[in-house]
Amino acid sequence: MKKGVYLLLSFLLAVTLKSQGQAYSYFVRVYFKDKGNTSYQAQHILSERAVARRTKSGIQFPVLSDFPVNRAYIDQIRSLGYTFHCSSKWMNTALFKTNNISGITSIQSLPFVAGVKIVKTPGPKSRFIDKLEVKTMEAGAFPYDRPITMLNGYTLHDNGFTGKNILIAVLDGGFTNADRIESLNALRSRNGIIFTWDFVKLDAGVYESSTHGTDVMSILAGQLPNHIAGTAPSADYILFKTEDVETEFPCEEDFWAAGAEFADSAGADIITSSLGYYEFDDPSMNYKQSDLDGNTAFVTRVADMAASKGIVVIVSAGNERDNPWRKIIFPSDGDSVIAAGAVDENMIIAPFSSAGPSADRRVKPDNVAMGVRVPIQMTTGSSTFGNGTSFSCPVLSGMTACLMQGVPQAINSQIIEALHRSGDRYNSPDSLYGFGVPDMAKAYSFLKDIYTVVPEEEMIITPNPATGLFQLIFKQAPGPISIEIYNEAGSMLYRKDLPLSGRSAIITDFQNAGRGIYFVKVKKSEGSVTAKLIKTR
Repeated sequence: MKKGVYLLLSFLLAVTLKSQGQAYSYFVRVYFKDKGNTSYQAQHILSERAVARRTKSGIQFPVLSDFPVNRAYIDQIRSLGYTFHCSSKWMNTALFKTNNISGITSIQSLPFVAGVKIVKTPGPKSRFIDKLEVKTMEAGAFPYDRPITMLNGYTLHDNGFTGKNILIAVLDGGFTNADRIESLNALRSRNGIIFTWDFVKLDAGVYESSTHGTDVMSILAGQLPNHIAGTAPSADYILFKTEDVETEFPCEEDFWAAGAEFADSAGADIITSSLGYYEFDDPSMNYKQSDLDGNTAFVTRVADMAASKGIVVIVSAGNERDNPWRKIIFPSDGDSVIAAGAVDENMIIAPFSSAGPSADRRVKPDNVAMGVRVPIQMTTGSSTFGNGTSFSCPVLSGMTACLMQGVPQAINSQIIEALHRSGDRYNSPDSLYGFGVPDMAKAYSFLKDIYTVVPEEEMIITPNPATGLFQLIFKQAPGPISIEIYNEAGSMLYRKDLPLSGRSAIITDFQNAGRGIYFVKVKKSEGSVTAKLIKTR
């Protein structure tokens, strides 16, 4: 798999016209009317993983949005003195840079150009120069793995679901020290970081500029005994730098788009990004809150397009509630995007966590996870703690990767529904918590129920023999049930009442029982049924 991703990305980079080394004052986004004739073949633009994701999700391919922007169009604009930077095949746009904007009308007059937008201008030192700075703090009086236990995440980890074979694309502002911090030693030793690219400088060097992405990676994949427990330590990662940490302009949305499209072509299962936009160095470019409708912002439309390709897209809701903006930020307003809010260790909403709903009154954020005093590592030799939806996002993303490993048949829309339904506020969502803190055991049970074959027997147990959790599957939905487990001597060792609504139930709290033969008795409104369970560990 890793070799295939390398080859595919190397091809894409080879056909991308690149320019490096010179600073430019202006960036211009050009919208094209069409793509003209294209000679690309599907195997040139989509990896086997990308094709498999589309096939699993029933998504048609290749379609027009899968094909690159017309090279001849780009060449004609380059001939006018503009330097090409990157393009978006999904939005059918290209980003150019220049030091002289006076000839912009010459671009607009080209017959294949639909529009031109200036997305970066020269100016004084950015007001956002420290936008990705993480303010560290002392530890709280709670276990270091509280981000996982809050989501009932060990239900998945203890059964071997730690993100293996899931490919996560991380879009961030830099990964300084991620090539050396101790918590990522295991990830690096197994070559779990399979590709890197900087869409700002157009090179492979991402271990610079900011430790923000490093913090995110330590939450996702970090393993530091008694200090850091990563949410998806066995996943594979591609690291993309899409944020210009020195300025804040809409051209960063174009960088984000380029990263998301590479992630799609490489076959990423998840895009996780602790970035967001609404205010820029040039105030005339700012978004309005009325734009939070899921259809207006460039980056939001890109994020939703990524979801339309079968990718699970998880982004930070924002840290703006104690600022004048207060609301969620882009692209978290996307209707197919999971916006992650932040709570503290007691599951109380963080004062900074951005508020919803979206402008068209959809529930936002979608879910919340721990984002206060989250254990992180940004430098060698020590770990610390940080606040932000930047950190609740990878907590949720990593656990989602484990969920996807556990139920590989599930498509992204089902993953989103499972996270919503398993939230502790699912029946009464609001504009701060959304659907609440998800329970990974409930989410797993919901997804397993979708793909469970109806048994011929009244009830079966699977897996059986079991080493950890096991599932009860019923021929018909039984309604509320009582579960009792007895040993061979007839002594009852376990009892639990479940308000079951589907055809299956996951039993997670009998994992520590010793090896042996047990009898599982289920009482329901229409009598009871008993089945034998073999525990091998």
